[in-house]
Amino acid sequence: MADIIQLLPDHVANQIAAGEVVQRPASVVKELLENAIDAKATSIKLVIKDAGKTLVQVIDNGMGMSTTDARLSFERHATSKIRSAEDLFNIHTKGFRGEALASIAAIAHVELKTKTEMLEVGTHIIIEGSKVTSQESVVMPKGTTISVKNLFYNIPARRNFLKSNAVETRHIIDEFHRVALAHPQIEFVMLNNGSSVFNLPSSNIRQRIVNIFGKKTKEKLVPVTEETEIVKVEGFVVKPEYAKKSRGEQFFFVNNRFIKSPYLHYAILSAFEGLVKGGTHPGYFLFLEVNPKSIDINIHPTKTEIKFDDEHSIYAMLRASVKHSLGQFSIAPVLDFKKDSDLDTPYEYDKKSPVTPTIEVDRAFNPFESETKQRSTPSYRKMVSNPSSSTSWEAMYVGLKSEENQLDVASIEFESEEVTGSFFETEDEKPNNLTFQLQNKYIISPIKSGMIVIHQNLAHQRVLYENILKNITVKEAISQQLLFPLRLQFSLVDIEIIKSIQEQLEHTGFGFSTFEKDEIEINGIPVSVKQSEIKNVLDQLISDINNELPEAGFSQNDLLAKSLAKSLAIKTGASLTIEEQEHLIHQLFACKEPTISPTNKPTLMTLDMSDLDKKFN
Repeated sequence: MADIIQLLPDHVANQIAAGEVVQRPASVVKELLENAIDAKATSIKLVIKDAGKTLVQVIDNGMGMSTTDARLSFERHATSKIRSAEDLFNIHTKGFRGEALASIAAIAHVELKTKTEMLEVGTHIIIEGSKVTSQESVVMPKGTTISVKNLFYNIPARRNFLKSNAVETRHIIDEFHRVALAHPQIEFVMLNNGSSVFNLPSSNIRQRIVNIFGKKTKEKLVPVTEETEIVKVEGFVVKPEYAKKSRGEQFFFVNNRFIKSPYLHYAILSAFEGLVKGGTHPGYFLFLEVNPKSIDINIHPTKTEIKFDDEHSIYAMLRASVKHSLGQFSIAPVLDFKKDSDLDTPYEYDKKSPVTPTIEVDRAFNPFESETKQRSTPSYRKMVSNPSSSTSWEAMYVGLKSEENQLDVASIEFESEEVTGSFFETEDEKPNNLTFQLQNKYIISPIKSGMIVIHQNLAHQRVLYENILKNITVKEAISQQLLFPLRLQFSLVDIEIIKSIQEQLEHTGFGFSTFEKDEIEINGIPVSVKQSEIKNVLDQLISDINNELPEAGFSQNDLLAKSLAKSLAIKTGASLTIEEQEHLIHQLFACKEPTISPTNKPTLMTLDMSDLDKKFN
């Protein structure tokens, strides 16, 4: 039998490795930004075009590379970070596997310009599909500029699996956030299709969070600080009242490296237990510093998962640190059964000495004496008495027993009430209560074969879903103009999401006047939406879009209609009048699919008389 095992060519092996390292343009952004940080850059600029599919460029002012290093950096497993296997357990840098540049160069057109401070000229290398097509000298300042063009040009199947530009851009922004938050001392700039998205100056952690997520974030943060022999915890948690329905603002960093850890996430949830509403998620920006020898960060190609030696102790310390901060800053409720709130001294009287109260009594006062009181002082004491100025108190009862004032009851006429109905129904009358509400959740209505049970929330979702989808398609929604425009605060990423669906929202009745960096102004809302519900409706919509990441076109309109219908539908527990119940039933059966909700749940069920009769046999 002939030998069938053979070594793969280098370009095939690189493409296979690229499948692990480079999953989408955001993966390229992560690797290039981390390389710039390892080069000790103090200013990093990210430029992307067409969501990174056409161009991903990173410009830094780091130490740069020599000509030999620049050429060798594109070889597999070429790295300056480790020398032996022991170094894997004492890693302080970002990229150490030596596969990033080699994998990227295998599936894209890469252009590298780099120069060290000691050299007069730099090196310019062009690589296409792992093959060096050009290498020459170039005049440039100290640092490195690397451009990745036409990602997955030689793997069309992978390129077809990429999502829309809006979705891929959101992934790139997420990676940018993770790197920028971990290194607040570095200046970061991001450009998307020629327009500035972020301009983050060098600052501290708190200011970096505010610069990314908006000015209003500053008042939401609660500092967390704890240092032990095992772990040092620093950062901030978001106040419980600002918990969101999405999990966007949740960041764990271990030794300045972003990680995902469901186990540690549960420690935060347990610390917030009883403080946040159901269905909402607390936000946090927590930085953990541990001994590099006590963790293994090489268990996943993307290096976003870490294995801890003593995970249980870190869990306990993290939970205790967050609970301590919430209690220290009076965020968590405190029950003190020995404290009497009536004895609390107001702030304005805190430094004043107490004054003994005085009581003055007019011992000569007689309420049955006729007199004229003249008050000349605030003490209300009787100063002048003049009994002769008014009549005696007996005069009040004069004439009460006289016959002239006796009330003639027989002469009183009562207004007759109009009879609007009879106690018993006549043949021409029909009963009004054809429907009734059960547990403020279900609507019961009799039918010829038995009765029908309708879930009021799911039924209203179906009605709103079809109406909203029709308005988006026909573009004839009615908008209610606001006398005073409504200004709402959002993060920059959330505002970009609203911008991407602005046209569809306007077709449902929303009106937007201005979009600012972290604020939007709304001057029109749909007729069926209350002004107080607008913030919750948009938050729910942003959360749904982040969770499902829809493509443009019908799927995005469908998600928009589902989200708005879920937010605006009649909630379970709402009491409805007979007219409202019947109106909802008529609207439901006017829908194209009355039996199924937008989320494919049944909206109604029927109970036949035969089924009821069987219960009594």
